[in-house]
Amino acid sequence: MEGELYNFFKVWLSVLASLIYCHAIGRIVPKGSARFFCLLPILCLFLLLPLNLSSIPFRGMTAFFIAWLANFKLFLYAFGKGPLSSSDNNPSISFGRFLLVACFPIKIKRESHPNGEDKQNPAPSKVHKSIPNYAVKGLLLAMVVRVYNYREFIHPNVILLLYFLHIYFFLELILAMVGAMARALLGLELEPQFNEPYLSTSLQDFWGRRWNLMVTSILRPTAYEPFLRTSAPIIGRRWAPIPAIFGTFVVSAVMHELMFYYVCLEKPTWDITWFFLLHGVCSMVEVTFKKAVAGKWSLPRLISTPLTVGFLLVSGCWLFFPQFLRCKVDVRVLEEYSAVSAFLKNADRAFSYLNRSSNWSIVNTIKD
Repeated sequence: MEGELYNFFKVWLSVLASLIYCHAIGRIVPKGSARFFCLLPILCLFLLLPLNLSSIPFRGMTAFFIAWLANFKLFLYAFGKGPLSSSDNNPSISFGRFLLVACFPIKIKRESHPNGEDKQNPAPSKVHKSIPNYAVKGLLLAMVVRVYNYREFIHPNVILLLYFLHIYFFLELILAMVGAMARALLGLELEPQFNEPYLSTSLQDFWGRRWNLMVTSILRPTAYEPFLRTSAPIIGRRWAPIPAIFGTFVVSAVMHELMFYYVCLEKPTWDITWFFLLHGVCSMVEVTFKKAVAGKWSLPRLISTPLTVGFLLVSGCWLFFPQFLRCKVDVRVLEEYSAVSAFLKNADRAFSYLNRSSNWSIVNTIKD
């Protein structure tokens, strides 16, 4: 465990040094191809750094933070776009803010327009959740991990459902902790990363407004908008979002396959890609139908929410979550949790021993 913590420290020290270089390049080299080629070695380095970690949680979260989110942000930064660049909404970005926004999954809340809506990224009203909300989810996550010990007595489909709960609770808690730390350091209001995805009324609502909103916000300028601009002259502005949605799901599929490789370190079966392509096609059909009826008809929430969540669970149990079974992620993660627990217990014993020794030394000094 000590060796893994040392590797983790080295990886993130490399990330820090790389981002210092990127910030300096942004001050020296004008946006465009020249800046992109200057940043290209860092983009490649960020793809390799997570492979230096053996712990699944450390490797997986580091890959998500730098190989996906940071690389996409730096790609936008190369061309003077994205959250790392100066803009009308963000006229000057400090060095500290640059580092935090680049390497962590956070998004600074924009100033609202007079009508109370961000016209570029409309979204439903979101509020930060209470501490009891996160406490309950932390307790549920601990219960899910505990249930894994009895997996041989549990139906495989129930195990797949537990994977879904594990991913949701783990991601929301980790991203909330990172967001809270960044909020304290920056002193700014940040966008929440999740918005109760189990209340989704459609696939568009789930992927666009409720699930892992940091990924949604970074895919919009890097995938959706370029596809939209390409499609608009061909099929018109009204229908251009349809192929743009599918193109975005293709990019998301590729990145999720890469994330799964970091987690499992095994040759992909491409089931993850098929999962996102299926959801891309279904989202295209959904948006086409909405445009056709033009708001004249819609399903009640009591029907649309169970249908949406049901479709997500069924398709996930078919294509997405079996990849965890194939890699035996739950078994490996439990072993790592046990190793962490043993490490913390040993550290606590060592600290207690040093504390008692120090107290005895003080007592003996006083007696003398």
